Amino acid sequence: MTGMQLEKGAVNHGIIVVDKPSGITSAKALDKVKKTLGVKKAGHTGTLDPFATGVLVCCLGAATRLARFFLHGDKTYEAVMHLGIETDTQDLTGEVTSRMEAEAAQVTPEQIREAAARFQGEIDQFPPVYSALKHQGVPLYKLARKGTPVQKEARRITIYSLDVTDINPPMAGFTARCSGGAYIRTLCADMGRELGCGAHLHALRRTENSGFFIEEAVTLDQLEDLVLSGKINEHVVPMAHALRQMPEYTASSQTARKITHGAALTWLDLGEKTGRQDLQDNPKHIKVASQEGDLLAVLTPKTDGIGFTYECVFPPTRPVGRRHSKGAPMLPNARNSFNS
Repeated sequence: MTGMQLEKGAVNHGIIVVDKPSGITSAKALDKVKKTLGVKKAGHTGTLDPFATGVLVCCLGAATRLARFFLHGDKTYEAVMHLGIETDTQDLTGEVTSRMEAEAAQVTPEQIREAAARFQGEIDQFPPVYSALKHQGVPLYKLARKGTPVQKEARRITIYSLDVTDINPPMAGFTARCSGGAYIRTLCADMGRELGCGAHLHALRRTENSGFFIEEAVTLDQLEDLVLSGKINEHVVPMAHALRQMPEYTASSQTARKITHGAALTWLDLGEKTGRQDLQDNPKHIKVASQEGDLLAVLTPKTDGIGFTYECVFPPTRPVGRRHSKGAPMLPNARNSFNS
C-alpha cells in the first residue's frame, strides 16, 4: 500500500514509534512509514542494523527538526552474545576471523557476570570499522569493504547497567542501558576478549530510545491497519510531548508572541523570578509550549543565567491566547518522564 493519506484532522507533525523488523535497513523502514502515511518529510533518530529489531523513532513533518535532540539520547537493548567466535563486523553478519570454541566452553556463568560488571560505568570504546561513522566524508563500512578499514579514536561512553539475563552456552543474553554512541556489538567483542575466548553479537533488540519505549511502538503492518481504521492520530506523539527528557515551560500569551517574533527572552518571561546561573541543574535545553499545548520553541540557556539562544521555533498552529484542549493524548503505555 503506497501513497496512503492520514485521516482528516490527524496530527501530521509529530513522532511515530515503529518496531523495526529484522531483515531491512532503518532507511527502508522509514521509507515504508512515509509511503504508508503519505507524508513527504520524515527522518529517524538512530540507525538499527538490518538484523536488529525494535524501537525506531520516526519524526514526521516539522518534527524532523527535533531529530538532533534524540541522536545522543540514552538507549536500552536486549542482546545475545555468542562466545567463542569473532567476526570482522563484530556481529553475526560478518566473516569469521577467529574461533576459540574450546576456550569458550571453559567459561563459567560467574565469569560472564563478572566480566559484564567490569564494563559498567564510563568506559572508552573504539567504534567498529564497519559502521556508518564517516572518514573524510566516506562511511567507514564502505572503506572496510574495500579493504582499507579506518579505526576511529576511542570515545567515552557510559554503560548505566549491564545485566546478564540468560546463559545457554555458547550464548549469553543480557540487557544493557547505555548512553548515545555506544555500540553493543563492540561491547560483545570487548567482553569476549576480556573472557579470553572472543565473541560477537548474535541478536539485538532496542527496547528504548530517548524515553520512547517498545510498549508504544507499532509494527509496519499495524501502521497500515491504523491508517485504514482512522486511528493513526492516536499513535502520533505531538511535538510538545516528544522531548520527554527536556524541562518544559508554558508560555504566557505575551511570551508566546515574543517567541513568534524571535524577541529576546529571559527566565522572567518563563515565570522564573531569577536567573539560573546559581543552579547546578541548569538544563542544556528547555522546551516551551503554548497554553494550547503546542510546541513553540526549543531554547538553550545562556551561560549568563539570564537569557536564551533559540534552537528551533515553530509557528503556532492556533491563535495565541485562545484556549483549546492541550494536544493529542499520550499513549496509555507512554511514559511521561525519562528515568535515568
